[in-house]
Amino acid sequence: MSEKKNPILEVHDLGIDFGGLTAVNDLNLEVYPDQIYGLIGPNGAGKTTVFNMLTKVYQPTRGTIKLDGQDMAKLNPVEANMAGVARTFQNIRLFMNMSVLDNVKTGMGNSTKYGFMDAMLRTPKFRSEEKRTTDEAMDLLKLFELDQEADTLAGNLPYGAQRRLEIARALATHPKLLLLDEPAAGMNPQETEDLMAMIRKVRDHFHIAILLIEHDMRLVMGICEQITVLNYGMLLAQGTPAEIQSNKEVIKAYIGD
Repeated sequence: MSEKKNPILEVHDLGIDFGGLTAVNDLNLEVYPDQIYGLIGPNGAGKTTVFNMLTKVYQPTRGTIKLDGQDMAKLNPVEANMAGVARTFQNIRLFMNMSVLDNVKTGMGNSTKYGFMDAMLRTPKFRSEEKRTTDEAMDLLKLFELDQEADTLAGNLPYGAQRRLEIARALATHPKLLLLDEPAAGMNPQETEDLMAMIRKVRDHFHIAILLIEHDMRLVMGICEQITVLNYGMLLAQGTPAEIQSNKEVIKAYIGD
């Protein structure tokens, strides 16, 4: 990892209430450029709720979120994506009846530089932009070893390839911070090993920060440099993988008394 400078993500005293229920409270964390950071905890700990706040699907009840120094308080989900936050989902959300290539190109919608009339008339500007986005999408697919499947329907890909495609589509938005929600869900051990290598490759190639939720502790401990543990929406522990593995409160939360 490169030398730490200013955090790319700063979360201070973050919390959200749903009616009378506090789902997340007083969360503080900092993620640095080129860092792979894990967010873990038992089921119902509030992890996905945190992701929904970071992407502005949920508006926090209190606290602040800053991305690369920018306060995200007034942003909506589209604006948060344009600011540099991209995510994948625990349940794959690809356009299954679209080609692999077109799935990635949909991630470039915010960066295309032609209008409706350009598309209708197929102007030189439209053709130039289409070539640029196609070339960029193919480069992404090659990185994920999916370029030979460019014309295949996403729904016809094997499960592990669909996971890779979803990450490629998220990267097409040019994020500063990539959020991965249980990327190893449903994978066999070999697929998980391949995924670990891919996450490192993405970090090193794009020089972005990655924040991931994951229940596979072998993956978390194998690639994360810093970890935050939530329990019932509250911060339970923060530290390196070694510190988290030896933390008695973390062990208790996972396996009970």
